[in-house]
Amino acid sequence: FLPAWLSLEEIPVYICISSETFTVEEAVEAIGFGKFQWKLSMLTGVAWMADAMEMMLLSIATPQLRCEWRLSSWKVASITAVSIFTVFWGLGAVFEVLLAMLVMPTLGWKWLLAFSTLPLVVFAASCCWLPESARFDVLRGREDKALDTLKCIAAANGSSVPKGRLIANTQTDRGRIRDLFIPEYRRTTLLVWFIWFCNAFSYYGIVLLTTELFQAGSACSATDNSNMEPRCSLECNYLTFHDYVDLLWTTLAEFPGILVTLWMIDRIGRRKSMAVCFLLFSVSILPLYACTQRTLLTVFIFIARACITGGWQVAYVYTPEVFPTATRAIGIGTGSGMARVGALITPFIAQVLLKSSIYLTLSVYLICCLLGTVASWFLPMETTGRSLQESTQSTMEQKNIERPQGSETTESSSNTCP
Repeated sequence: FLPAWLSLEEIPVYICISSETFTVEEAVEAIGFGKFQWKLSMLTGVAWMADAMEMMLLSIATPQLRCEWRLSSWKVASITAVSIFTVFWGLGAVFEVLLAMLVMPTLGWKWLLAFSTLPLVVFAASCCWLPESARFDVLRGREDKALDTLKCIAAANGSSVPKGRLIANTQTDRGRIRDLFIPEYRRTTLLVWFIWFCNAFSYYGIVLLTTELFQAGSACSATDNSNMEPRCSLECNYLTFHDYVDLLWTTLAEFPGILVTLWMIDRIGRRKSMAVCFLLFSVSILPLYACTQRTLLTVFIFIARACITGGWQVAYVYTPEVFPTATRAIGIGTGSGMARVGALITPFIAQVLLKSSIYLTLSVYLICCLLGTVASWFLPMETTGRSLQESTQSTMEQKNIERPQGSETTESSSNTCP
């Protein structure tokens, strides 16, 4: 029996509405940004703070450890080579400098090390709250679990998920490293790896160079071995309060670097943004060849650090956008691995080669970032305005759901919607 308001001609329309489907991406767009994303950003941001604090700890504690332990430059570089979210990274770096200004003159580097572990303790205690990626679950055939995650996010944000059934391009095989080298992505993969390497190599390099140059007094004095290789504890030359203030200024450069990048990234695109950041970093270290004095030294290091920070954040945006879901984690993971290689090598340039020649040291970073400029410019794919890819194959077939036509019989339509 049909209600008076429903005719036979309207039955297919009724069935079509009840058979609606949606993807994870469509659900996320519908749910919107809200309290859940803020809590997630705060939690994961603490981990970024901890990482940044450890990086700055190496830079700050190195001069004192070199003196107290009577370490050569090679041993100092080896220590640095072993411990290598955007705003939270900058917050962690700034917080570490402020913490060092308070703790180092009174309690020493051991207490600074202890206090620097606090963000990691907070993060470890909160990890149980982190949900699994709904996109990952749905690609593994766990639609129910993915839908539960989306409903929790929607509840936290005061919204709701779309009506219908959650679908995706079902994938049985996990992504593999060799998938990064299929013809469509081979060139992109190699260039992205090199860009990650250049970013980490240059970023950690300028951070380590900062304390080395501040301790030496000027760029030219950094090659004076008598100031940098103490033979007894009486020759130790610790960072002064003035050094910490200048170090704080150069660390604050990360915030304008991020803000300018946010303004630029959607206006000129990801590729050009990375190219501009690499190029400006190269230009900003050129004045250091001229034995720049302390004030100008601080200004140019500020600019260089802002540029390389911004460029690295663009790489963080570009990499997950350019790879499909199946290989996205592998693409980011291998890119991060190349960054770790750069972070592993750079102490031997910024802390060892520096003792032989400041000019040769600066030239290494200059050439690296010029090559990074070229690599960014010749990336084959611009991802601005491009939605995240589910797989390397077209997903159109998965989204073309058969819908009953008006000419279909009532019996076949009833099988579509239980």
